[in-house]
Amino acid sequence: MASWSPENATKAYISTLKMERKENEPNSAEFISALAAGNNAQVMVIACAEKLVINNILALVAAAHQTGGSVTCILPSSENLQSAKRELKSDAKFVNFIVGNASQVLANSNYKDADFLLIDCNIQDYEQIMRQIQATREAKKGGVVVGFNAFCKGSTWQWSGLRTHLLPIGDGLLVTRIDRNLSKDLQQKGGVKKSNWIVKVDKCTGEEHVFRVRSSQRKLQAAV
Repeated sequence: MASWSPENATKAYISTLKMERKENEPNSAEFISALAAGNNAQVMVIACAEKLVINNILALVAAAHQTGGSVTCILPSSENLQSAKRELKSDAKFVNFIVGNASQVLANSNYKDADFLLIDCNIQDYEQIMRQIQATREAKKGGVVVGFNAFCKGSTWQWSGLRTHLLPIGDGLLVTRIDRNLSKDLQQKGGVKKSNWIVKVDKCTGEEHVFRVRSSQRKLQAAV
């Protein structure tokens, strides 16, 4: 992945604003587009759950227009495929669609070189997919992995990725930058501690409070 490009990030952000289908969608699409374009991503892949977030697909399309990259969308069913094409309209021609299990598709050699991956946290085996991605990227190359709908995952989850940040944008973005050289350095120094992201909801106000706790062994539980 090349160095950061502010120009690409800005143009992709503006393009996504113009392309969005619904104004009331979570405002994470613009950030995703700017992040992908700013990192000059060439091979972008989004893995979707049953409930599609069309604006996130459009975000990668906008980024691809800036970087000259490609966009692949993994969908769980043929019904989702028809729905996506219908909602994307003319922008559907910029997307390579695949129907199948996200974990199996991402294990295919054609997608191991993806440098920007966008994964719906509502996918059933989301954490397994993230571990698989991390292992692949550490062995071959770095990249950026973004999990969206992070707050929908539940009150607590565990992810041992490197340089992971939970951002309160839209329904939550779990952003991990995987650097192969950094991974090797950390492993030589004794490994990486696991990050436990805990979301607690105030029953009185309904406000969500997000905490990050590093723990090398025990998994934490949050009472909601």
